[in-house]
Parts: sequence; C-alpha cells; structure tokens
Amino acid sequence: MLLPRLILFRKEVVQLWKAFWAAETPFYLKAATLFTAFYLVNPFDILPDFIPILGWVDDIVLVPLMVGWIVSRLPVPAPVYAGKYGKTVDGKARRL
Repeated sequence: MLLPRLILFRKEVVQLWKAFWAAETPFYLKAATLFTAFYLVNPFDILPDFIPILGWVDDIVLVPLMVGWIVSRLPVPAPVYAGKYGKTVDGKARRL
C-alpha cells in the first residue's frame, strides 16, 4: 500500500513541477507550491526535526497531503474534455 502511494506522489510532484511553469496555472496554486517547498526546507515545522522520529512524520504526512491538494485543483487541459460532453467551444464571439 505504501509503494503505490509513493509512485503516485512522484507523479504528482512531476505534474506539479510542470504546472508551476505553465501560464495557465492560477497564481494561488503557484503560491501554494512555493509554500509547500518552503515548508519542506524551513527549519520551523509543526513538530521540530530534532525530535527523533516525530520531527520527520509531519514532513512525511503533510507534504504529500499538500501536494495532492494542489494537484487536485490544477486546471484540466482542454483536450481531455474535447468531444466528451458535446461540442467544444473555442471562446471566440461570433455574430450571426
């Protein structure tokens, strides 16, 4: 059960990295990504890292939760929905 979650986390991190550099990604998701990275390297955690095992547990639990939350809110590319729910609107206004 741990191995599939680790593989999923790895894929989410790659997806998050690509989305961070994409222009379509909203600013608040980019800010949340930076906050997650800052939380990982910041010496001030909820549980300090100098506590033997508990200091790492918050990083092992909270960082994947934050990454999963951000990835779940990323905009879905248009080709995924193209034709699935009817005609795709291209967003250009037309007069008839």
